[in-house]
Amino acid sequence: MTGATVWLTGLPSAGKTTIAHELARTLRAEGHRVEVLDGDEIREFLSAGLGFSRADRDTNVQRIGFVAELLARNGVLALVPVIAPFTDSREAVRKRHQAGGTAYLEVHVATPVEVCSVRDVKGLYAKQAAGEISGLTGVDDPYEEPESPDLRIESQDQTVQESAAAVYALLNERGLV
Repeated sequence: MTGATVWLTGLPSAGKTTIAHELARTLRAEGHRVEVLDGDEIREFLSAGLGFSRADRDTNVQRIGFVAELLARNGVLALVPVIAPFTDSREAVRKRHQAGGTAYLEVHVATPVEVCSVRDVKGLYAKQAAGEISGLTGVDDPYEEPESPDLRIESQDQTVQESAAAVYALLNERGLV
């Protein structure tokens, strides 16, 4: 079985995790081995103790990238819905995959911050607006949008199923499903 990493990057509440889980259901139904490496779960178990400084964010992304590449090179489709706000961190993960000959696709879930703040799945935008937290990616902390992702999804303009189908189509086009 061919493995690959699909990294879904975007702002908080962009729809990354929702799209990843929808895609995972489809792929599993077809018999593919799939893991979703959710950013929140990784922070709890693999990156406990890391904060949100640039260095800690980079360490977190590199750890996730290492696990994703390990899974992918062993025939698993690793779906990674993780913000990964910095271009250089995402590029380092891409290069790790390239060095190992492992497929890597970057999907930018390009939901505008105005839409994300209305969705506000975890209440982060409300907390930031109330002054309870700072360092919210895309608001008062930087998010560097991918310049040339393998796929850009405008999640506010389509259903979750349509977004997942677009990622599936990319995997199919690249011969990975």
